[in-house]
Amino acid sequence: MLGNASVKPSLSWLSWFYRGVVIIGLLILIGRLIELQVIKGAYYRGLADGNRARTITIQAPRGKILTQDGHEIVTSERVAKTVEFSPIEGYKKIDATEDTPANEVIYDYKRLYPFGHEFAYITGYIAEINKEELGKVDQDCREKGVKTLGSYIGRSGLESTYDCELRGVVGEEIVEVDTRGNRIRTLGRRNPIPGHDITTTIDFGLQKKVAEIMNDQLAAVIVSNTEGKVLALHSSPSFDPNLFIDSTGRSEDLSSLFTDERLPLFNRVLAGTYHPGSLFKIVTSIAGFEAGAIDTDFEYVDTGSITVDDYNYTNWYFTQYGGTEGEVDTIRALARSTDTFYYKIGELMGAQTITDWARKFKLDKKTNIDLPGEVLGLVPSPEWKKAVKGERWYLGNTYHFSIGQGDLAITPAAIHRVFMAMANDGVICDLSLIDDSNNCEDLGIKKEYMAIVEEGLKQACNPGGTATPFFDLAEPDIACKTGTAETLEEDVTHAWFSMYTPVDDPKYVITVLVEKGGGGSDVAAPIAREIVDYLYNP
Repeated sequence: MLGNASVKPSLSWLSWFYRGVVIIGLLILIGRLIELQVIKGAYYRGLADGNRARTITIQAPRGKILTQDGHEIVTSERVAKTVEFSPIEGYKKIDATEDTPANEVIYDYKRLYPFGHEFAYITGYIAEINKEELGKVDQDCREKGVKTLGSYIGRSGLESTYDCELRGVVGEEIVEVDTRGNRIRTLGRRNPIPGHDITTTIDFGLQKKVAEIMNDQLAAVIVSNTEGKVLALHSSPSFDPNLFIDSTGRSEDLSSLFTDERLPLFNRVLAGTYHPGSLFKIVTSIAGFEAGAIDTDFEYVDTGSITVDDYNYTNWYFTQYGGTEGEVDTIRALARSTDTFYYKIGELMGAQTITDWARKFKLDKKTNIDLPGEVLGLVPSPEWKKAVKGERWYLGNTYHFSIGQGDLAITPAAIHRVFMAMANDGVICDLSLIDDSNNCEDLGIKKEYMAIVEEGLKQACNPGGTATPFFDLAEPDIACKTGTAETLEEDVTHAWFSMYTPVDDPKYVITVLVEKGGGGSDVAAPIAREIVDYLYNP
């Protein structure tokens, strides 16, 4: 009996122990349920929703780019795509089949450049964003949101400059998926907002004509009004912007853009720097007058050359034909492009005065055209030569500088702006492709000096001047200057021509450069003549 009495308390203790374990377990379970359902319920519901919903980006169409007369030179084509839903990638393009459900056809937009190379340096092109750009926001375009996978942005031309305006706001589609990520239904949709269209100052027919005339030469042409509104701009050879969107079957054409020695991606109008040659004589003439080195009655007797320290600085007419000009004034010197006349007035006023006026004409500044890639020109000075080359400035340097040679190197756009100022009564303006007000500045040149220089430019385009292709043009009146600029290659020259018309009320300013093309009168002037003929007889 004593043995049996000692067993009962032991069994009772074990029973209570097991009951306690069960109770504690239940309490832990209840506490966990309370944590999951009450304390962290919202958090886990969010995770569950994330697992059953996917957000798909819908690309927005970019705005169009139009000419002043309404032609669409850049547009976007709406393209239907047959797709399947991927839980990771969203919609993924597939080959269409007859049983493809209608709700698996979506629409995207393909950028089109319908006139290809003819407008390439105006339009530029777009390209897909890279990894570094993904998820980032442009500070000056915050309203367009982050850059998403598959987004395109402007890489050159107006596509780049006005990328924010042209770019639309992407839309979104929220798709419900099951536990395996398979699409169930669309929960919601926010439609994309198209980008804004932009209208340029470009004349459609004129631009096409300029591209046709240049005919793949190494050349640059710009046509504007006197206040800097660009009517045509072309660099040759050009390229097809469509290759950057879809090079299917043309991959060799795309590759050649980067290997072609003729540099079809190089905008010679804005990024090429060249000696301007005799076009610069306008600046030298104005500088001589304004500095008081010469007056309106100044004359010089050309004997073919000037000798300094046993070195002969010759006039082009003497070099080519053995001829001399005799007594010439500023008007005759401009019309005949008499180098020795400009050597002398350069000597009389000094190099620094020429430098100061070249800078006043903004030849060392950008034209601020709304295209990327413009470079600064180089306007030398005695101080610059000492600092950069470690050499002193000689009289021969002044002679070369006076006729647009030596270390002077500027863009076609920059020298074009000089002729705009001549046509605009001494007011110099920036260039623009969008019809906003340009930045303009009055150079303060005396009207009598402007009149003398203009008369010289008029006579250059008439018999006895240098612009032979214009001698038979009865009207309109032309004020022009030819230029033939030396290069580092022997007997190889750049051909220049710049002009404005009609003289009494100028509407057009034209500049032509043919790189390593020969003489300005023989090569560049005929191109300008064709442009003038088109402008007055389209």
